[in-house]
Amino acid sequence: MNKYISLVLLALLCLATSPKLYPQQKSDQGPVTKGNGTQSPKPPLQFHNVGLTRGGRVTAVRGVVQDPSQFYMGSSGGGLWKTTDYGIHWENVSDGYFLSHSIGAIAVFQEDPEIVYVGTGSDAIRSNVIVGKGVYKSIDAGETWEHTGLKNAGQIGAVEIHPQNPDLVIAAVIGQPFRKSAERGVYRTSDGGITWEQVLFLSDSVGAIDLEFAPNNPDIIYAAMWRGERKPWTIISGGAEDGIFKSMDGGTTWQRKTTGLPTKLIGRIDFAVSQDNPARVLAMIQASKGEEGLYRSDDYAET
Repeated sequence: MNKYISLVLLALLCLATSPKLYPQQKSDQGPVTKGNGTQSPKPPLQFHNVGLTRGGRVTAVRGVVQDPSQFYMGSSGGGLWKTTDYGIHWENVSDGYFLSHSIGAIAVFQEDPEIVYVGTGSDAIRSNVIVGKGVYKSIDAGETWEHTGLKNAGQIGAVEIHPQNPDLVIAAVIGQPFRKSAERGVYRTSDGGITWEQVLFLSDSVGAIDLEFAPNNPDIIYAAMWRGERKPWTIISGGAEDGIFKSMDGGTTWQRKTTGLPTKLIGRIDFAVSQDNPARVLAMIQASKGEEGLYRSDDYAET
């Protein structure tokens, strides 16, 4: 799931389960009965801050389906943090392990949440950029980490784990933010990060910023390709090669999809896919004036 949508969903989950919201009520309580016997609706949920107070802007969030009190947060420069009590307390789990404390993506293998992958290098190429140093893997829910490749990738926009195979992982590599780099594109590992294969490459100026598996068929993968580069005097976002690509064979081959999408300049793209309707894909697209906005496909990104 897209990292920004994940952040909102986890915040709502935190609100719905936190014991501090309404201490006079149980979480399953219905309408509130007043002294005169009349009923008023249950108070609406309200957002509240669950931290942190330092570390910079939030750049990635990923939760554990089996235990909704547990999730990870990555920041632009403060490293990777973990909570096991809905955000009441936080612990930094990257210090002493990560060479870069800019976090681009987090992935948890939901069948065994002890397995976690993290891509370093935030995808937000702003005026201040901390360069990533590759992918890290934990097999003990973030207690310890090992570096597992793509050290020269630069910024990593997404990491996704095959839903049934924790050794099969795909990564969206934006590339080095300050220069052209041949490491840009989509990468795949089938041995848990020991080796990586570049499976989609357009040019040394265009990288991948987001990836999603189709919920009902992990052979179907969507990739968002983006030219993002930081110059001393400006930030470049978008180019003629940018766009949405789709693979039907687990990332081995790719086709660009254009039907119904912007026809001029395309920039950043962020995906979300529907678990209830796997054919539905949403794409938030930066594009030329009049073409920018939210696009929806109901046929696995064909149109």
